[in-house]
Amino acid sequence: MASSKTLTAACYCRNVQFTVTVPTVSLPLKVHLCHCSICRYTHGTLCCFHVPLPDDVQPEFIVPSTLNECTAYEHLTSTKYFCSTCGCQIGDRGRDGEWVISNAIFDANRDDSGIWQFNTHYDPRSTPDGGLSALFSSVEGRKLHMADPKPSPSTTMTKGSELLAQCHCGGVSFKISRPSEDFISSPNSQGWIHPSDKTKWLAGLDICDDCRLVNGTHVIGWMFVPLDHISSNPSTDLMIGSSKSFRSTPDVLRTFCGTCGATVFYSCKERPTVVDVAVGILRASEGAMAETWAVWRAGRVSGLQDGLKYHAGFATALIEGMQEWRISKEHPEDFILP
Repeated sequence: MASSKTLTAACYCRNVQFTVTVPTVSLPLKVHLCHCSICRYTHGTLCCFHVPLPDDVQPEFIVPSTLNECTAYEHLTSTKYFCSTCGCQIGDRGRDGEWVISNAIFDANRDDSGIWQFNTHYDPRSTPDGGLSALFSSVEGRKLHMADPKPSPSTTMTKGSELLAQCHCGGVSFKISRPSEDFISSPNSQGWIHPSDKTKWLAGLDICDDCRLVNGTHVIGWMFVPLDHISSNPSTDLMIGSSKSFRSTPDVLRTFCGTCGATVFYSCKERPTVVDVAVGILRASEGAMAETWAVWRAGRVSGLQDGLKYHAGFATALIEGMQEWRISKEHPEDFILP
């Protein structure tokens, strides 16, 4: 048996590519889903998917890729790195040089080789509703630990007629309003307002390959909002504050904070007036799922086939958990997007 295994990772644009060579005695590597506000607000996702590398294991960049292709964002005891071009979160490096990496960008997820073991929901109490940790408690029959190592820091939340959306560094900040009467009564609202509650926006989870590789996480939550309900009125290129943009396909424009890396918007030519807002940067008072603002498409997950091919165990746990969560929350049945 080989004494080590080399794993290969790449972001969506492939400007960042690297390998890690891990001793086989260290496998499987333990994956924790961190729900803290730092990870949510720097990723724009409901949590991050992180794996501490064994001692003395470092990313080895594949030429011409180097760490210089990443933007560094320092916070507390670590430096976060994300691709400067597509915004993909790569991982964190501690002050002592140890790495915690995203396992969502590795090819090794596509086989059943025992590389990763989903192990822990970390700091779920940082969000009042538990966020994604409330949806599922096990992966591939293995119960995840619930780790709350310290009191969670307080975060700025908002209530009322507008919802604050803001990345960790504050470089991207805007507010979302409730559906207006004009929008609700117009044909443009068809498919974007659920008849069960016309004061809320539709939201859903996505596990497609494109989102995974531009976010650096296995899943992202989106809330679908018309541009004219967002202030301060983003331009057609969706640039707000410290935003950077990236076209993942000719018809799709994505934006992220160029300072801390948080995913912000997704827009496509098929529906230019309605954008996807990354749920991870929402500051709803009730928690990460923003249930006073969102009606979740809880019976289905977008990008299903991609997710099942990439990591069937996680995708299955998420899908089944979302369906059970819908029943427990008495959410209405889904309907098809336009």
